[in-house]
Amino acid sequence: MSSFEDVFGTTPDGSWRAPGRVNLIGEHTDYNDGLVLPIALPNRILVTASKRDDGRIRVASTGHRGVIQFAVDELGPGSVGDWAAYPAGAAWILRESGYAIGGANLLVDSDLPSGAGLSSSAALLCATSVALLGLRDIDVDPGEVARLAQRAENQYVGAPVGLMDQMASMCCTAGHALYFDIRAMSTEQIPFDPAADDLALLVVDVKAPHRHVDGEYAARRKSCEQAAAELGVPALRSIAFEELAAALDRLPDDVVRRRVRHVVTEIRRVEDAVALMHAGRLRDVGPLFTASHASLRDDFEITVPELDVAVDTALAAGALGARMTGGGFGGCIIALTEAGTADSVLAAIEKAFAEHGFNTPNALAATPSAGASRVG
Repeated sequence: MSSFEDVFGTTPDGSWRAPGRVNLIGEHTDYNDGLVLPIALPNRILVTASKRDDGRIRVASTGHRGVIQFAVDELGPGSVGDWAAYPAGAAWILRESGYAIGGANLLVDSDLPSGAGLSSSAALLCATSVALLGLRDIDVDPGEVARLAQRAENQYVGAPVGLMDQMASMCCTAGHALYFDIRAMSTEQIPFDPAADDLALLVVDVKAPHRHVDGEYAARRKSCEQAAAELGVPALRSIAFEELAAALDRLPDDVVRRRVRHVVTEIRRVEDAVALMHAGRLRDVGPLFTASHASLRDDFEITVPELDVAVDTALAAGALGARMTGGGFGGCIIALTEAGTADSVLAAIEKAFAEHGFNTPNALAATPSAGASRVG
């Protein structure tokens, strides 16, 4: 791997990091004004940077060949493509928002796997943003950086993502989960330190190939919007858990009913998980994970065999709870285990995958970690 000095011929002014995230619970409630509960991972994207005085940004990555360069003042949506669209998008939105970021040399490094549903794109946008701001000593609220990163991904990259990933990357704190209320745009740090209770949170990338994902996501979002319109509410968050049965009776389509049932019950599971965490009853969160997975499998229908086998095997091997996490149709599962059984749970999943002829899974440590920051 080439050093910053080898790539750019100068010494860096500093390094900034932004982590990936895993959502503990609350999947697919974000675009229904719902509730989510992510943690930041220790895996991160690191941007090492130095100032330039010519208004140009030169960006390189340890995972890609070559150096890509562009003028900050000439950026517009779509003007830079491929992976460099993300750092370009961060620069574009900061400039559009009035921040005098200037030029920079940027070297991107990562130990965050792409394609695992752990928010590597949001981490790249956030890491680039805090690096460009940090080089010029511009202080911006972390929540505002998250919102700018979302706008960059929406408007520059062209991906219609929500705000959870960026908020997790910017606003999480070590030893806590981030309770993010999408409707209220409010956050609360919830104590969540499994290791302190002799527990472990195991994240397993099932390495399942993603197929037809964009169309499937769009179909589910359309179903939720259709249901909200039929029920006369702005979003499914407006349906109280106690009103769910009556609401379902008003919907003629079985698929739409199941989509609604997932969203409303998932929001309740987030509320229950937060209450248990506040009470220090982390082991009791496990069954909520398992109930969430059943809902995602049966009502929202976004799991694949690899995810289901991983969850079922983890539970059979003694996990306190397990569920898929992320958008679905691949990605990762999370399993809450006793600290001493995490290795045996992973070994059981690896064995089951080999027996099914699946790709070899990859495990990550999931210690609740801090959000974006300067390194050193």
